[in-house]
Amino acid sequence: QVQLVESGGGLVQAGGSLRLSCIASGDVFKISGMGWHRQGPGKQRELVAATTSGGSTNYADSVKGRFTISRDNAKNTVYLQMNSLKPEDTGVYYCYAIKRSSWYWGQGTQVTVSS
Repeated sequence: QVQLVESGGGLVQAGGSLRLSCIASGDVFKISGMGWHRQGPGKQRELVAATTSGGSTNYADSVKGRFTISRDNAKNTVYLQMNSLKPEDTGVYYCYAIKRSSWYWGQGTQVTVSS
């Protein structure tokens, strides 16, 4: 089993920045993909950013150029640097990890962007 704990969410004004962190623990050997999804009010959960163990990254079109995902394999941690935040970025951000085709999720961290 893999346990994931997110941190770094909060309330920020539009145009501001936040940095989310997600630490993996437990059976972390050979975790492949890690990343972030989010669920806004009244919306479906959507992919925000993803990274592979090889360092490839992928972003939702809505966050390209504003968000950056990074990963520290030595610390079993994935980060999401969010700049130029917009009110539509508001939602619960969930970290995930993939290991042998099984998906693991964190409990989520709330991000609220005020206009």
